[in-house]
Amino acid sequence: MRLLKYKFYFKEYLYRNVDGKTAIAFFIPAYTIYLLMLLLTIPKVMGFTGGMEIFDSIPFGYTVDYAKTLLDNLGVEGRNSYLYQQISLDLIFPFLSGIANCLVLSFVLNKLNSLKTPYIYLCTLPLLAALFDYFENFGVIGMLFGYPHISGLLVHITSFFTVLKSLLSTIFFVVLAFALVVFLVTRFSGLLRKTPVGK
Repeated sequence: MRLLKYKFYFKEYLYRNVDGKTAIAFFIPAYTIYLLMLLLTIPKVMGFTGGMEIFDSIPFGYTVDYAKTLLDNLGVEGRNSYLYQQISLDLIFPFLSGIANCLVLSFVLNKLNSLKTPYIYLCTLPLLAALFDYFENFGVIGMLFGYPHISGLLVHITSFFTVLKSLLSTIFFVVLAFALVVFLVTRFSGLLRKTPVGK
């Protein structure tokens, strides 16, 4: 019964915000933060790693040995930069991007007259990716605070969340790209049909 209620609220939220305005309101700050991470905080943290990728950037997960070596290489300043700069931004980004991506996909599906069961549930993909992004962040925070004592179990669980986040994000962008292509082809075909022959 509670699940049905959540489904109802989820659908109602999408239907009320399908005009795209709310999506833009979330999209702009979300991807502004993304650019800040991409251009500033991630390169800064990477400057301490000796060429190793940070946890957030490894889509296929990582081992306990990798995590230990990365945290060793970061040093005190690198770990502080990771925790207080990169992670601080990455605690805001999943919330904003999850809703933005969800609403962007719902907007495109609505244009295709497909914002209904079962396609409407594709809009949960970015929300689930955001949820696993938070779990990943909490795991990284635990590793940073726990250093030099690193729990192997924590590393494995965090790596699992990293893989799930990356997988769901990839599926979402593939679905969005496909929906956009279908929308553009449909729109272009419609314009061609409306164009008088010989014009």
